[in-house]
Amino acid sequence: MTLERSDPAGEVDPREAGLPYEAPARIWRAAQRLYATGTQPAMALCVRRRGQIVVNRALGFAREGVPATPETPFCVFSVSKAVTAMLIHLLDGRNLLRIDDRVGFYIPEFAKHGKERMTIRHVLTHRAGIPSLAGHADDVDLLPDWDRILALLCDTKPVWAPGRRLAYHAITGGFILGEIIRRVTGKDIRTFLREEITDRLGFKWFGYGVRPDQVASVAENRFMGPPVPPAISLLVKRSLGVRFERAVEVSNDARYLTSIIPSGNVVATANELSAFFQTLLDGGTYGDVRIFDPRTVQRALTESSYLEADLTLGLPVRYGLGVMLGADHISPFGPHTPQAFGHYGFINVIGWADPQRKLSAALLTSGKPFLGTHLVALWQLLAAIAGACPPVHS
Repeated sequence: MTLERSDPAGEVDPREAGLPYEAPARIWRAAQRLYATGTQPAMALCVRRRGQIVVNRALGFAREGVPATPETPFCVFSVSKAVTAMLIHLLDGRNLLRIDDRVGFYIPEFAKHGKERMTIRHVLTHRAGIPSLAGHADDVDLLPDWDRILALLCDTKPVWAPGRRLAYHAITGGFILGEIIRRVTGKDIRTFLREEITDRLGFKWFGYGVRPDQVASVAENRFMGPPVPPAISLLVKRSLGVRFERAVEVSNDARYLTSIIPSGNVVATANELSAFFQTLLDGGTYGDVRIFDPRTVQRALTESSYLEADLTLGLPVRYGLGVMLGADHISPFGPHTPQAFGHYGFINVIGWADPQRKLSAALLTSGKPFLGTHLVALWQLLAAIAGACPPVHS
């Protein structure tokens, strides 16, 4: 059964945002086609044009018997990396740190075993040389123990010299950045995010994990589709540290959802995530609230990898300083989106903004298929969003 919930009160007449009246319907038809692949138990989509919501809707069931709505929170997984990166850039903008400082300047016990020259920039750009925490990735009991994770990272030896290779750091980098924030501010990263962004923008969720009594409110993730082929499974395990199916299982565990995992467990609604990227699109402001200086946002978008092959993902990726960047042809944000920026999360969760189109959007999904026809439907949805929101020339 297909269940759809929209929020008409939150959607403006698209003509007020400079779009044809039929543009939201075009986008939503593409979203429905993705849902029709049967790979997504729940989906939520929020699209803003010129800062105004033109689509804010949901499909399916967040949990058995619980309809998904635009207010349903989802774990956004690695989109969390963009949030964590912006907190680092926020401190840089306040002259409390510099991204080219060595990590060991803030965490002295980290500067050993070949990590003495590792910089914050190396961590932001997936060049730190410690893409995984060998031997501990499947230890869910470890997640709530921040100090133990930090000790393991301090004792870790990089697999290559920091700065030498590009390889996606699925989890490790976030803990390093989070600890730097704790050393600089005296606050854990969860508190810092809440005080600097969540509360100031009036978000209900948008935090690293949730309280124990809120776990049941978060959309439940499910492994969907055919089994992951053995050869590809090795690549996935290299990226995530665990088997694909196990990663899905862990993502629903209360220990995962209540811990602080800066690279992977921000929980938000599609509206909130779209609003976050709208803030970056608008040079650091949301409405009359300034969060970031425009120069801070611009720094985060500075290109650091030019479609270089990522040794973990096995794909060419353009990275900024904590965000993924679009491209004209090979772009994660739809066709002809060279100025777009944002991040993907495990596995079809996306938050992004496109300055050319004055667009910010978030697609949240609870289905975790690795291969299948849904990939065509996903691309068609991104193409529909880009096509329905053409570049703005004034």
